[in-house]
Amino acid sequence: MKLKESVCVDNYAWVCKSHNYRRRKLKRSIRHKSIFSKSKVSLFNWMRFVYRFAQGLHLRQVDMINDDISGSSATLSKMAQKLRDVCTTAMDRYQQARGQYIGGCQQFVTVDKSHSRHKRKASTIIKIYGRGRMAGGWKRKKWVFGMLGVNRRGRRHAKPVLRLVERRRRRDLVPLIAHHVKVGSTVISDEWRAYRNALPQLGYSHFTVNHSVSYVDAQTGAHTQHIERAWRTVKENVWRLRGNRTEELLVDHLRVIE
Repeated sequence: MKLKESVCVDNYAWVCKSHNYRRRKLKRSIRHKSIFSKSKVSLFNWMRFVYRFAQGLHLRQVDMINDDISGSSATLSKMAQKLRDVCTTAMDRYQQARGQYIGGCQQFVTVDKSHSRHKRKASTIIKIYGRGRMAGGWKRKKWVFGMLGVNRRGRRHAKPVLRLVERRRRRDLVPLIAHHVKVGSTVISDEWRAYRNALPQLGYSHFTVNHSVSYVDAQTGAHTQHIERAWRTVKENVWRLRGNRTEELLVDHLRVIE
């Protein structure tokens, strides 16, 4: 097949001269077997959307509708979901091929937890009674557990390992550390009881910092400021994309951030 000009939304199509169907040349769209195949949005607008998505720009649907990327908020949501699916599929293949491990003799690992539940609707009822509609069907308060590798010079790893957990129990957090952190690594955390005595038994060097006293341990110099700074970036990206409206959507966004 050769790329030829055609009367269609993309102005080009793949055409085969040697094969005919009902006296017509065999033709295939340039979107054939791609994520754009069933979309009615032009490829030019798709590229504009992909650029915003990849560069971390604001994806407010009102702005994109005004820029004529699409005229429907439902279409924009589907476009964002397709790109998230591409990212999550790529991460799954990467983990199957190489794994997702941090730590080792050249790095120490900081771990921490943070909640990213969707904010309640701002209304008079909430202001008075502290109650309101929870968007997206959050059943209970969920926590995001993060692990970040930092080399000996203080330069952190490019991407953290982020996992959504129901509770902050030992059986929820310690297996994640054992799966993603190399044995023999130095792990730094706060003094949450779930880590107590569990990590040294698995072969890790464990240092803690008491945040109620100071942010840096006076004796060992241990701190979790690297992962604390990373939380700000993670939450800004999630909130920018409104990615914490549902649990499933939050999991997808965490995979994209990784």
